[in-house]
Amino acid sequence: MEAYVAGDAGAFERLFRALAPSVHAFFVRSVGPGAVAEDLLQSTFLKMHAARASWRGRERLRPWVFTIAGRVRIDWLRRQGREVQESDDDDGVADPGAQDAGEAVLAQERAERVRAALDGLAEPQRVVVHLHRFEELGFAEIGRVLGISEGAAKLRAFRAYGQLRSALADLVAEDPS
Repeated sequence: MEAYVAGDAGAFERLFRALAPSVHAFFVRSVGPGAVAEDLLQSTFLKMHAARASWRGRERLRPWVFTIAGRVRIDWLRRQGREVQESDDDDGVADPGAQDAGEAVLAQERAERVRAALDGLAEPQRVVVHLHRFEELGFAEIGRVLGISEGAAKLRAFRAYGQLRSALADLVAEDPS
């Protein structure tokens, strides 16, 4: 980012390659796959470009970028006439090293169940889980990204993880001891 702020055009391409998949996944979890997610991704990087001089070198880059993405998301929701809701393990991807076809099938079924459970969450909870679990942001950072308090982010995560535990309880292996 420092190189990009200093005018290195190639730095933008490196930033885009590094950050775009995560930002795109954030939008897909929020608005679904397709053109809207792509448009929001492009808007985020345009805004990042315009705001690049405001980035402070000591600041963590990912939370700064996701703050921009969060604001792009809120703007889009408002333009759609949707109310922005302010109230209060991995994603199950199949292991490519699975030993046999049976294990691969079970892993794929588990992944589909986890994705369906995530998709079943309310959008504000789904976004918090994505930022916390997949983007590894802390709750204070999530609060800043979404324009809510740290406590509200924690509450959304607590409720979301509780729903996921309930929906996926049968997938959790019991401890034999």
